[in-house]
Amino acid sequence: MQTEQFYYDNQVVKKFINATIFWGLIGMSVGLLLAFMFLFPNMTDGISWLSFGRLRPLHTNAVIFAFVGNAIFAGVYYSTQRLLKARMWSDFLSNLNFWGWQAIIVGAAITLPLGYSTSKEYAELEWPFDIAIAIIWVAFGLNLIMTMVKRRQRHLYVAIWFYLATFVTVAVLHIVNSMAIPVTALKSYSMYAGVQDALVQWWYGHNAVAFFLTTPFLGLMYYFVPKAANRPVYSYRLSIVHFWSLIFIYIWAGPHHLLYTALPEWAQNLGVAFSVMLLAPSWGGMINGLLTLRGAWDKVRVDPVLKFMVVAITGYGMATFEGPMLSLKNVNAIAHFSDWIIAHVHVGALAWNGFLTFGMIYWMVPRLFKTKLYSIKLANAHFWIGTLGIIMYALPMYVAGFMQASMWNQFNPDGTLTYGNFLETVTQIMPMYWMRAIGGTLFITGAFIMLYNVVMTARRGSKVTDELAEAAPLSPVTKRQTSGEGYHTWLERRPIKLTIYATIAILIGGAVQIIPSLMVDDYVPVISSVKPYTPLELEGRDIYIREGCVGCHSQMVRPFRSEVERYGEYSKSGEFVYDHPFLWGSKRTGPDLHRVGGKYSDNWHLNHMYDPQSTSSGSIMPSYKWLINSELDKSDTEAKMKAMVTLGVPYTEEEIANAQKWMDEQGTKIEENLYSDPDFVATYEASKKYAAENGEEFVEMKNREIVAVIAYLQRLGTDIKVDNAENASAKNQ
Repeated sequence: MQTEQFYYDNQVVKKFINATIFWGLIGMSVGLLLAFMFLFPNMTDGISWLSFGRLRPLHTNAVIFAFVGNAIFAGVYYSTQRLLKARMWSDFLSNLNFWGWQAIIVGAAITLPLGYSTSKEYAELEWPFDIAIAIIWVAFGLNLIMTMVKRRQRHLYVAIWFYLATFVTVAVLHIVNSMAIPVTALKSYSMYAGVQDALVQWWYGHNAVAFFLTTPFLGLMYYFVPKAANRPVYSYRLSIVHFWSLIFIYIWAGPHHLLYTALPEWAQNLGVAFSVMLLAPSWGGMINGLLTLRGAWDKVRVDPVLKFMVVAITGYGMATFEGPMLSLKNVNAIAHFSDWIIAHVHVGALAWNGFLTFGMIYWMVPRLFKTKLYSIKLANAHFWIGTLGIIMYALPMYVAGFMQASMWNQFNPDGTLTYGNFLETVTQIMPMYWMRAIGGTLFITGAFIMLYNVVMTARRGSKVTDELAEAAPLSPVTKRQTSGEGYHTWLERRPIKLTIYATIAILIGGAVQIIPSLMVDDYVPVISSVKPYTPLELEGRDIYIREGCVGCHSQMVRPFRSEVERYGEYSKSGEFVYDHPFLWGSKRTGPDLHRVGGKYSDNWHLNHMYDPQSTSSGSIMPSYKWLINSELDKSDTEAKMKAMVTLGVPYTEEEIANAQKWMDEQGTKIEENLYSDPDFVATYEASKKYAAENGEEFVEMKNREIVAVIAYLQRLGTDIKVDNAENASAKNQ
């Protein structure tokens, strides 16, 4: 049979590998800085763009979309060409994918520390970036599908199935969750509110983990593990069951992030049921990966690539066992909002994603540079240091989570909380935070060892060139099943049909969850006393979002005796109807704030923001001094209110027209309240005098950002009047 010669595009793979290592070190460094901020909360005191709340989304985005994202593209571009015996369809689209993705990452690295954030977990980037992500992702998908069309290999290998499902599902998730009304070039409001926004966000958030951090890596596992072990995949049939059951079931599980919240019970139970079912396909994939190594265990002992991959698959198995377990309501009641979740997430991120990426890089780089790895000893050292880092990171966080849950829920014989002050739980887990920082240091040390090893390997190898390959052209594809051909075997040579079926599989679960929440009017009961935020409160809420406060404070009191006693009346779904976006949070480093309105004086909030330790001894909250000195930008207030009207918030034309006056009146009242503190008066008058003597413009307190934040905080939870919400003791905070 006549063959054709062609070249694999190795250049784009090399560029994605370089980006993976570069952004990985950046993302891990930011994460390590955040870990030390728990120990030294004021280490970046006074620098707004280095505050914890702004850096946290930078860390998660850098690790997920920059480090893991570039690793996905590197592995997909390398394996797809070899599995399909074809160069990528378009070099232009390959390079657009690379440079466009890096531009988005750079944009995120600039805007997130500046406070431009939607606050929606794993989707913090503002609307222009959402559009850019969609364009670049579609370019990637088009290139992938068209390469399948022009392939020289008849059947699509299992890795390709997972790549297809990743492309389709991430596109759907991203577009649906990113629907928003722009206000300015870098400010928008989510199209969904309250309960609906929470459901859509965690349908996206859970499945971002599923279809960005899991399915593409399963595809990479199915390619690189057999290659590294020089063994065939253990079971073709198990691959089929694994793929279809996983993509169908995974999409339903998002609501398990919202158990015991204001989300309707049917949605919560749906998430629980499918989360439990998810265990079977997840472990099916893990078993298929590990059993592929049957007969190759002697090689595992000496090959660092296989060592990384074995630990990666094991980490995947641990995380996918723990996920369904955490979805059980009795377990979730303990773990949610605690550091247990931090441990769970990082077992998946560090072991599954991190170690599989490291193993993949160690396997690809020598082949791309046509040489041997510079140092097997250094690769093994990286493996053991990294493994120790994972253990020292995860285990203390599990202990911290159990300790938090235990202390939060303990009562004295007289019915009062044993640990009424939230800070008592914080001080007890500080040793675990130290161990986490040490574990993170070890993990990133291993990554730097890899950087050195890769650079030295590249230097001793030949220059990266496009690799010559040869294969027979694909004969015309028969549309019908041939005699004795199984249905799935036939489907494997129909890429478009396979893509359509995968799309249908993921859309069913999404439609069942999302459509009822958006179409049924009585989904959220109306509470007549709940009113829209005043203009000043709306501005304060935007500052709260800008500073990333939701990363440490929840706004969701669950219907547990301990939480009602500690925070006040449990949260009702109707209280959030004007919240665009919702701010329920997913971690309590500090206390819940949903019922904080009226519990403290305006002066307390001012002092707390200026120096948290002055009001809460032992607090690990950083100071927000810039809020006290910065002038509130009121220029877009009317535009924000009009955007809210578009979203159904009932501001009248008169209220919008009088927004500036309304803000001035509310700000003046807060300023008058602040004057009740002699220390404030002395400092305020001194600053006014200083400005006058030096010819500087003095900003009235009522026009400063802190006043807007105070207005927002004092509003929280006050729309409904419930006795135990009003009487909850301030000492419990």
